[in-house]
Amino acid sequence: MSDPMIRPAAPGDVPAIARVYAHAVRHGTASFELEPPDDAEMMRRLRALVDGGYPYLVCEEAGALLGYAYAGPYRPRPAYRWSVEDSVYVAPQAQRRGVGRVLLARLLAEAEARGFRQMIAVIGDSAQEPSIALHRAAGFRHVGTFEAVGFKFGRWLDSVLMQRALGRGAGAAPDGPAG
Repeated sequence: MSDPMIRPAAPGDVPAIARVYAHAVRHGTASFELEPPDDAEMMRRLRALVDGGYPYLVCEEAGALLGYAYAGPYRPRPAYRWSVEDSVYVAPQAQRRGVGRVLLARLLAEAEARGFRQMIAVIGDSAQEPSIALHRAAGFRHVGTFEAVGFKFGRWLDSVLMQRALGRGAGAAPDGPAG
């Protein structure tokens, strides 16, 4: 891949982000949504994450959005505020070009810089080997599988859980108000 640019997502990116996500919803099992959200809903989601202090990134090359990644709350209860869940989506034409790798690497760095201590990957479908391999290569370890928890495309799907410490991880008490 030739010099892609990774930058924070902006409101103007939402239509392209929505297109990438719509393809994933309609044709894949990475997301357990059944109908793709519209641009207004994707804007609401982007704003909620950015306003909450979470990183939301896009990868572009020659003005084309190749993919996006964000970290959001793992769970809403206050004790979880140091843990984030990641999402990485790559446009179909950009898959297998290293886009996911550069997005995830930058997302890890951004989340760590914001004081988060753990990143959780909840990977839809245990057959998602590319996503599992991407996370493994980035230092995530497999921590479990929820079997047959989603039903999409006429079949039951698993969720694979992977986890990676950020910064000092659980080695010390948190420093300040992450999340």
